[in-house]
Amino acid sequence: MNIKNYTSSIESSRSMARIEEMLVEIGATNINKQYRDKICMGITFLLFDEQLKQTLPFHLKAQVEECFKILWKDIKRPKSNTKELVQQQANKTAWKILSDWTEIQCSMILLGQAKPLQMFLPFMYDMRSNETYFDKVITGKAKLLLGNAQ
Repeated sequence: MNIKNYTSSIESSRSMARIEEMLVEIGATNINKQYRDKICMGITFLLFDEQLKQTLPFHLKAQVEECFKILWKDIKRPKSNTKELVQQQANKTAWKILSDWTEIQCSMILLGQAKPLQMFLPFMYDMRSNETYFDKVITGKAKLLLGNAQ
């Protein structure tokens, strides 16, 4: 398999902590984690946008379940504890990938190569509907700018 971090040994809690450290570095506040069945599914945070003069909410999802499905496909002869082990690995892998991605986005922000809204726009979060901007675009609740394309 040629997927980044698919054998990561970094505990998901360490990757989450690293994400929080980087978000704080770029000015994030009110960082919270969302859990389901004792597994952290995402991190929500607030960022003040200087140009808009407004605090914006964002939500990053680790996509643990999707990661598990891909890793599980490669299992040829599962044993009694294989599913649990693959679930643990999916959790580590998903969070490590999100940590690496967040590090790159935050580095670009800190180096002045991008604004926070540029890097995190798909992850703007509507707390009332529990949806990101990306979720809304995919479900047709928000429209993309298509220019002159038909």
